[in-house]
Amino acid sequence: MALPRWALPEHFEDVLPQSAARIERLRRLLLDEFRLHGYQLVIPPSVEFLDSLASGTGADMADAMYKFVDQYSGRTMALRADTTPQVTRIDAHLLNRSGVTRLCYCGPVVHVEPRSMSASREPLQVGAELYGHAGIEADVEVLRLLARTLQLAGTRSSRIDVGHVGIFRALSAMAGLGGEAERTLFRILQAKDVPALKDFVAGLAEPARSALMILPELYGNANVLVRARSLLPDVAGVREALDQMLHLAKHLGEQPLSFDLADLRGYHYHSGLMFAAYCGNSPTALALGGRYDAVGAAFGRPRPATGFSLDLRELAALSVTAGEAGAILAPQEEDPALQDCIAALRAAGEVVMLALPGHRGCWREAGCDRQIIKQDNAWGVVPLQD
Repeated sequence: MALPRWALPEHFEDVLPQSAARIERLRRLLLDEFRLHGYQLVIPPSVEFLDSLASGTGADMADAMYKFVDQYSGRTMALRADTTPQVTRIDAHLLNRSGVTRLCYCGPVVHVEPRSMSASREPLQVGAELYGHAGIEADVEVLRLLARTLQLAGTRSSRIDVGHVGIFRALSAMAGLGGEAERTLFRILQAKDVPALKDFVAGLAEPARSALMILPELYGNANVLVRARSLLPDVAGVREALDQMLHLAKHLGEQPLSFDLADLRGYHYHSGLMFAAYCGNSPTALALGGRYDAVGAAFGRPRPATGFSLDLRELAALSVTAGEAGAILAPQEEDPALQDCIAALRAAGEVVMLALPGHRGCWREAGCDRQIIKQDNAWGVVPLQD
């Protein structure tokens, strides 16, 4: 049976007026907040050459992109599945600033497969990226901005999980792993598959064997970092990672931070701290972020970088902020006093809708909950009469 012409592909959807208004209010609110923190808005194109979109942070998203051949150049192009590689390209190649650069963005991305059964294949991605500062101060700033983002949306995070790819890389190097062996270890740790991990590390030398075996158990509050110091080898990569996470625990004590030393999402491009924010009982992360130094090398200029992104549609759906008042219905009259009343209401931010002739009893459907009527020779606003 053929689908009707109005049907959409699975996991794509129209955003109807009420939801669209909520999303747009939140978009303006967040971008204005980012601007107050010095983050400048950029708007990259939705389509680029594949080799650009699949570089750096986009490497893990290559299979998620829709690809096609550009009829102008003959090269393979793709719809972006993540905006971060594009913002990195702008920082490295177009702006080319010597100091710190703060950039933000908001726009749709498209995925071949949804992230979860309830997710859209066209997320509206919003995010902020900080380039040019390698110190922990940048990570603290970005995490605070993420927390502020969730606060403005009325969706305070239930927890922010923090990991650090430096621990995995230091222990992997200590064990002499590389290539496919390292990728296998990554998959095992991501799955928290303890029996498979036990088999994998059986032939490794100490102390790498014991350290890798204990990683899945090292999660919880800041106390787990103290425990990790006593259980993991005191080598540069491990020591630096634990120092940075302890710094976050000290300076972001007001945030619901938890630490997971076996959380390795995006380890192919992340170079340090990684974090994921969760809200309520959702099993999937609402926001993802972390440090990805040197990713700009693909565009000719490696730079320290850290940032976060999230799906504005998903955020708006979870938002508990109050909605706007309904519109005001105005009669079709040329009375100058009425026109002055309408102009004053619109200047105050009210939506005023003219009642076109021939339509009765349908204005609530259009969003009206009040109307302008004339009483005692003066125009005023009253509840909409059914």
